[in-house]
Amino acid sequence: MKDKSLELSLRAGHRDRLRQKFLDGELAKYEIMELLLGYAIPRKDVRQIARMLYKKFGGTFPILCASIEDLEKIPGLGHNTAIFIKAMQQIIIDGYRSEAAVQPIFHNKEQFDNYAKLMLGGRPTEEMHVLYFDDNLHLLKDELHSTGTVDCTVLYDKEIVKNALGMGAKFVALIHNHPIPGLGFSEEDVEITKQLKNALLNVRIQLYDHFVVSGGILYSMKERWLLE
Repeated sequence: MKDKSLELSLRAGHRDRLRQKFLDGELAKYEIMELLLGYAIPRKDVRQIARMLYKKFGGTFPILCASIEDLEKIPGLGHNTAIFIKAMQQIIIDGYRSEAAVQPIFHNKEQFDNYAKLMLGGRPTEEMHVLYFDDNLHLLKDELHSTGTVDCTVLYDKEIVKNALGMGAKFVALIHNHPIPGLGFSEEDVEITKQLKNALLNVRIQLYDHFVVSGGILYSMKERWLLE
């Protein structure tokens, strides 16, 4: 009983020190994860779990983007803790979206890159999202347009045009992911994007860009001069 009480006391003291290091801005990345996991798993030493997460996935974003099934493969990390990690991911995504509603979404390129990677990185199948903007490029809505397979998704021009007109959007952007890392855009990606661009121009709405998240990198169709 004494040994158990001593263990709990030592653990509480360690977590108090972690909290103070956090307030002092001195925590290593894995220690920040350790601090958070301590709230999800209060009666267990989670230091080794935090280290295994970084060893397995390689960084904070890959951890947050990992599937619940992959997270559960870490010894000592159960279903509830995996949900806790995915909830952290969603909180950050929602924060980015809230910020994009009050200032132009591309005002901070690094922030948009992080948003895109966090939203689509690690997805097992392709997802196509449509971003609708007002005339000042404030985000009106980020809509999941379609979910496909590991190497394919679809785009419905008429649906996007209808939705854009319905919410008074002046700009539209596309963003999807490639679960199998490649070099960026396929010929089919370029073709369907140009078709959408023309359909939008007919109703005086501009296609801002098409982005793809592939292999941890965000590619822009506009920057590659593929929309000309």
